[in-house]
Amino acid sequence: MKVSIFDVAKKSGLSVVTVSRVLNNSASVRQKNKEKVLQAMKDLDYHPNASARSLASGKTGIIGLTLTTLHDTVLDAVVKEINDSLAEQGYFLALSISQGDEDSFNRSMFQEDRVDGVILLSPIDADIYVMELKKRKIPFVILDNQQRNPSVPSVMVNNYKGGYDATKHLIDLGHTDIAHISGPYSFLSSRERERGYLSALEEAGLKPFHMEQGEFDIPSGYSIARRWIESGQLPTAVFAADDFMALGVMDAFKNEKIRIPQDVSIIGFDDQIYAEQFQPALTTIRLPFEKIGRQGVDILLKLIKDPTKRNVTMEFDPQLIVRESTAAPRLN
Repeated sequence: MKVSIFDVAKKSGLSVVTVSRVLNNSASVRQKNKEKVLQAMKDLDYHPNASARSLASGKTGIIGLTLTTLHDTVLDAVVKEINDSLAEQGYFLALSISQGDEDSFNRSMFQEDRVDGVILLSPIDADIYVMELKKRKIPFVILDNQQRNPSVPSVMVNNYKGGYDATKHLIDLGHTDIAHISGPYSFLSSRERERGYLSALEEAGLKPFHMEQGEFDIPSGYSIARRWIESGQLPTAVFAADDFMALGVMDAFKNEKIRIPQDVSIIGFDDQIYAEQFQPALTTIRLPFEKIGRQGVDILLKLIKDPTKRNVTMEFDPQLIVRESTAAPRLN
């Protein structure tokens, strides 16, 4: 026979009302009683009907997450942190891969009250989403926003500090001919990382050796490095604005027997899973994905509970991770 809410109430020694409140994550239930209900559910192997619970509470228990790519190990780590944090609070995560346009938004799961809230992860054009979400009164938070907007709840990375720290690391090693490969300027992260690079150089009384714009991928890093090789104008150090471009640079140099870090030091950004596995292991700037994911969930759930809460913008500092691809320049 199928176990019901009445069986859970009997097993726990509490009322059906109390059991119902626990199922709907009500804050009015005492912790001791909540533990009794949860233990009874476990003992009876009781799984509440999601549809019935949704009708009773006016909530779906589902949070929607939209992102534009699955080919990024850092975003994977953020998504896992979000999923784990939501699970701890009794929520399920629904994933949507969006192309960042209005049509894909209108085809998404974020319509017809399918979710209680939305997390936007590194949206290319957040304005499309923000306007619609506000119109539909759906609580949301943006992680890794590419446009500073104090009117929306956001969790951001201090990309300026990351760019500064990466360049300062190379300067402290003794490098003066430092090149930079930025990402596309449509990304705030690209512009801020470049700004940090320029600031560190200016502080040290140095000029940029080369400045190029890549595409946040291995081929663009490779082709830019090939141009430097063919011109005969090589820097002694390179700061690439993401790890994929850095790996492309390393590949081009290694093909020409240019040693890393003996001949050229290279530092990336993001700390993709490949960064540590490549040879030599890549020095990089690590994003605080645990903090990004957990803080995003915390902000969103508070907005769901109280939609009148003020919008907040949280910003976390990245961390310099020194590995094998950077060293002091050779003395001629």
